[in-house]
Amino acid sequence: MTEPWASGDLPAAQGACSPVTLIEGSTFCISERSGDVVPDRSQGLFVRDTRMLSRWELTVDGIEPQPLSVQQPEPYGASFLGRMPPPTGKADSALLVIRRRYVGDGMREDITLRNTSVKARRFRLTLVAEADFADLFEVKGRSKPRPAATTALADSGLVITSGRRERRQELRITGDHNPSVTDSGALEWRLSVPGHREHTVTVEAVPVDDGVAMQLRHPRGKTIERTRPAKRLRKWRQRGPQVRTPDRNLAELLSRTVEDLGALRIFDPEHPRWPAVAAGAPWFMALFGRDSLLTAWMLLPWDPALALGTLRTLAAWQGSDVDPAAEEEPGKILHEVRFGPAASFALGGRAAYFGSADATPLFVMLLGELQRWGGKDNAIAALLPHADRGLEWIETYGDADGDGFVEYSRKTSHGLANQGWKDSVDGINFADGRLAEAPIALAEVQAYVYAAYRARAQLARHTGDEAAAAHWRTKAKQLKRDFNERFWLPERGWYAVGLDAEKRQIDALTSNIGHCLWTGIADKQKAAAVARHLLSPELFSGWGIRTLATSMGAYNPMSYHNGSVWPHDNAICAAGLMRYGYVEPAQRVMDAIVDAAAWFGYRLPELYCGFDRADFPAPVPYPTSCSPQAWAAAAPLLLLHSLLRFTPDTDSGRLWCAPEVPERYLPLRVSGLRVGKSRLAIDIAHGGFEITGIEPVTIDVIPTPRPARSG
Repeated sequence: MTEPWASGDLPAAQGACSPVTLIEGSTFCISERSGDVVPDRSQGLFVRDTRMLSRWELTVDGIEPQPLSVQQPEPYGASFLGRMPPPTGKADSALLVIRRRYVGDGMREDITLRNTSVKARRFRLTLVAEADFADLFEVKGRSKPRPAATTALADSGLVITSGRRERRQELRITGDHNPSVTDSGALEWRLSVPGHREHTVTVEAVPVDDGVAMQLRHPRGKTIERTRPAKRLRKWRQRGPQVRTPDRNLAELLSRTVEDLGALRIFDPEHPRWPAVAAGAPWFMALFGRDSLLTAWMLLPWDPALALGTLRTLAAWQGSDVDPAAEEEPGKILHEVRFGPAASFALGGRAAYFGSADATPLFVMLLGELQRWGGKDNAIAALLPHADRGLEWIETYGDADGDGFVEYSRKTSHGLANQGWKDSVDGINFADGRLAEAPIALAEVQAYVYAAYRARAQLARHTGDEAAAAHWRTKAKQLKRDFNERFWLPERGWYAVGLDAEKRQIDALTSNIGHCLWTGIADKQKAAAVARHLLSPELFSGWGIRTLATSMGAYNPMSYHNGSVWPHDNAICAAGLMRYGYVEPAQRVMDAIVDAAAWFGYRLPELYCGFDRADFPAPVPYPTSCSPQAWAAAAPLLLLHSLLRFTPDTDSGRLWCAPEVPERYLPLRVSGLRVGKSRLAIDIAHGGFEITGIEPVTIDVIPTPRPARSG
């Protein structure tokens, strides 16, 4: 039986020439740079986790066009340019082939033959299409063999039907200009193109599920600029984060961030006004609890709608039953959602899998942060019962042994062995390299629970419920005391990454300790030692903070979680360092990530190898790193926010701001920030800063970083 996907569990690389990926919501298409989808590769058109096209190959007069270039101005569309080989004895080609492809609940492709010669010519255009209806897990070669599909002729096209028994799936492929259908199941056109003219045919591939055809997002006859995806993307670009800085690396990185986050947003068809974010393209174009919540947190100062949409969507999926096969429990927030038949089989017969120890406290944290930034009271009130159900899960199922800490232990042999963000099978280990045995209580999970308790106290105070506020503050204080007593390693000067099944301290030095600074659970007197370790040569590579120190037994700079560098992890660590007043270390982390991004074309990957900057002049890529990936794309926004030291409290009508921005980024202008109904901009120069657009909120200028609040 197939397991749920850990984040790094990806198909192998497909060769030196990277494939082209188009994405729109839960639809994505991976192809060669020619535009062809080649059989027996991890390519195809995928809709709701099912591969609807496994082959899509174009020839002209039986010959494949030679690829020239790919132009991809939008995430959902691309133009593949090719030319036909020059005729014998000729130096140049006289036929340009343009394939304009658009995806979204299916696919539309406009194929143009442009004749650059003087004479009219006739061409035979052939398009071969196949569909195997394979699930994503099957594409990875990790599930039962896929059944055969059948192909039938239809008006102006083909109907390919899945051989699965559990539900009827079809793909309807139709073309205009009356194509014929060959005996082999290909569409074929006989076209005459005058000299210096062109001819275009359009093909649509429409999925049909149990007799209901999907509605293409870019249907034939509709101008692309007028489609809903195009309108959404334009609005996002206009209203998203905007930054002006003389530092090219930061400017390009943040521009790429805006584009990638716009592409990764997904919308529930039943609730089109609830935006959420998929974990990453192409293989994780689905809702993930932890990934979506952390990404929404990082983006909250600029786009509270994403936080609200993410919370609403996850609340709709919140656990209600005890189901060990899916690891569902009442009040628990899910780990991932999948739709394909094999995926459902892998997730215990369900579309949702709940194997996450941290998504539930992160849910409560984000709701509290949304309220702090001025989320609407009625929206917060509607989600509050879901937060309370989550807190009830934390105190019962999450803390099954009643020791005050949330621990995890998978309920099925097919679930994830580790259920924090380091979810690979070897991700949690002792200093000597031994693997920890579950149940495991992770340090950062306790940190998130602490923040969840404080968030709930804040939410109670907002509604005037002082008794509830006092209750949750007391819970937070007790957890902080217990955590600092049980997780601290005084002889080493850092927090254990967790407690194992025997309640022994898992003593490896990891980046997880930075998450303890982020939420404020670390005692102030211990924070200095934590900060020193985070920026020590053992953890800091020069390109960022490693997940595991070089002095640990399991260290491997080419591993997934045991020595690699993750941008989102670094952003959280930098936010924690700044929270406790360690300005220069936080700035060093940001500089390292910004510098690394330049080597990846300004698109931060999910992770990269942890080799030292002194060893190699450029960061070393991790071979199966997801890119773009949501929390990696959002990491620069959290880094920037940390440098701004910008915290609103709409209840008191106050705003704390005391920027600490390195010289290289100045003068810096950050606009598009949203507090309640206000939009504001911050201009930072060498002599100070100015905030505009937020009257009548009081602005507190803090001359030195505020330490974490006690308790």
